[in-house]
Formats: sequence, C-alpha cells, structure tokens
Amino acid sequence: MNTAKRRTSAIAAVAVIASAALAACGSTGATSSGSGTGSNSGSGNGAVENAKVAFLMPDLASTRYELADKPLFEAKMKQLCPSCTVIYQNADSDAAKQQQQANSALAQGVKAIVIDPVDSAAAATIVKTAQSQQVPVIAYDRPIPATPADYYISFDNEKIGNMIAQSLVDRLKKDGAKGGLLQVNGSPTDAAAGLIKKGIHSAVDPSGFKLLAEYDTPDWQPEKAQTWVSGQITQFRDQIAGVVAANDGTGGGTIAAFKAAGVKVPPVTGNDAEVAAAQRIIKGDQYNTISKPIKIVAEAAAVTAYDFMQGKKPAGKATLYNTPSELFVPTVVTKDNIKEVLFDSGIMKASEVCTGEYAKGCADLGIK
Repeated sequence: MNTAKRRTSAIAAVAVIASAALAACGSTGATSSGSGTGSNSGSGNGAVENAKVAFLMPDLASTRYELADKPLFEAKMKQLCPSCTVIYQNADSDAAKQQQQANSALAQGVKAIVIDPVDSAAAATIVKTAQSQQVPVIAYDRPIPATPADYYISFDNEKIGNMIAQSLVDRLKKDGAKGGLLQVNGSPTDAAAGLIKKGIHSAVDPSGFKLLAEYDTPDWQPEKAQTWVSGQITQFRDQIAGVVAANDGTGGGTIAAFKAAGVKVPPVTGNDAEVAAAQRIIKGDQYNTISKPIKIVAEAAAVTAYDFMQGKKPAGKATLYNTPSELFVPTVVTKDNIKEVLFDSGIMKASEVCTGEYAKGCADLGIK
C-alpha cells in the first residue's frame, strides 16, 4: 500500500479515505481492537509521560518526508501526548546510516520505532534488535518482509501499481494509441516498490501493449530514471506509446528525458501527488499521479505508536508479510479530477501550485 474502480466521484473517494482516517485516528485506542497488555503497559497517559518515539524516514529524494510526513506525525503525537518527544531522522538513502539512527534511538530509550526502511531486507536487523529490547516497531509506507514488524501502516502499494497502470492503459486504448510501454519501477531494495511493480504488471501484462523494457531505479533517483529512459528513447523512439513510472520522481525524470531528446512526451504516470507532479499534470506533461493523503498514514502511525507505548497491541485490519497491517486505498488523479481531489479537498492550495507558468492551466481548470 482489489479492483480499481472506484467511486462515483473523486469527492466521494476522498470522503471515504477521510472517514477511514477518522476511524483510525479518532482516539488513542482507535486502531486497537482490545486493550492488550505488554512490557510497557500502564494506566492512562502517565504510562508514557515524557516518553520518546523514533520516526525514521528513508530518503531526501522524495520531498514528502520533510514537508509532510515529519510535521504531520509530530503534530499528531503532540496532540496525543504533549510531553512525549519525537526523535526524527532521515537516512538519505543510506541503509547503514539508518541502522545507526535506529541504534541511537534505542540508546536514547525510545518506547516505539516508526520506520520507513531504506532497504527492506536490511531493516530486519533493526526489527530484531528493537524487539529484543521490548521496543515495538511499526513499519511505515514500506513493509519489512523478512522479519515481521509489530505493525505495518501504508496505502495499498500493489493496488497503487495496478491503478496507475490501468489508468494509463485505459487512456491509451481510448486514444487508439499504437506501440509499447516502458516501465520505470522503484528501488530494488524497497519492498513497497516490489508491490507497486507487481501491481503495474497486473495491468500491463494483459493490456495488449507490448512491454518494451523495464528498469528498477536505484534509490528511486529521478536522475537515474532519466538516464535509463534516455537510452530507451534512442532505441525505441516512436514505438513508445506510454510510460508507467512508479512515483512522481521517476515520472519527472522520464518526462525530462523526452524533453531533452526533443521528442513529444507520451502519457506518463506517477504516484505521491507531489506539488511538482500536480503542476506537470496541470500543464499537460504528466498524465496521472496517485493521491494518498499523507495525513492519513502519518496520523494512523502516531496513534498506533501511542497504543504500543501504552502497552496495548493494536489488531490489524489486514495481514501482510505476517504483520498486522492497515492498508488505505488511494485515488488516481488526472487533469479531469485534479481540482476536486487535490484542491477542493484542501490537500493542496492553489497559491502553492498555480504560480508562474502554471497559472493559466489552473485558471482553465477552475483551480483558484
């Protein structure tokens, strides 16, 4: 983080997700089906007064972690436990650095760790070390398959892959497009990227469009995606009907490759609904992205961490990799529904997006 379609309107989709978030975050025990007991159990807020919780994010390549995940998680924790401290660290795509950050957090006596792993396999060591010290681990956004964390919170990543790819395939068929597809996947060390990749294939493989080539992008780096796509343009050029890119960063790199080659940009997908992606959609350079309001998962992670810190053991609404999980359903965003999904909902502000060269496109779409 299963069929794609969908909702009667984009507004309804956002409302459903928002209600799910409220259900998850409405109270300190909202994600738990029972009170549970554990080594850190106690009564009321006093059990975690002045406690520390680690929030360990994976990279700086995606702007979301610094701009959204961190402040939203911190704000929710502050609401739940005013005296608690959030220890935030970003590993900048370095798995060894993330291991050191986790060890440092444990040495500082954190009562829970929320981690979005750089390397899903390497993060198994972090889980084992924390659990050996009776510190629960909540996997965030990306799962940790080898050693089950205590909980996993994310949007449904396999569904995301299916949705962005199926949306692209539907568009190409509607346009009567000819040719094949490029597939730009995420990091090979990211288990969530593997789920997205699986979801993409579930739509691309039976689509009737030939898969010309695919690439696993190291560390999700847009520059590496751009370099690879540039090579494919040289090889396939006019045969490329569309590109399924696994996130907005790789989508942006893909679009840059076509522009640098002086070739018309075909429909390109994305995922994360970054501001830059919204601007590209408004301008017509990017076909779609995925809206997965980070507020939902960040607040759900804070609620779940707080439950564990009180000695409760939240019950998952699903199970993935033998881990109790909560997987939220996202929304595909195109130019047709971007106003409703991202702006009317309050997820984005026109003042932040509709600047400079994007002002006219926003006006044409009624975004203000």
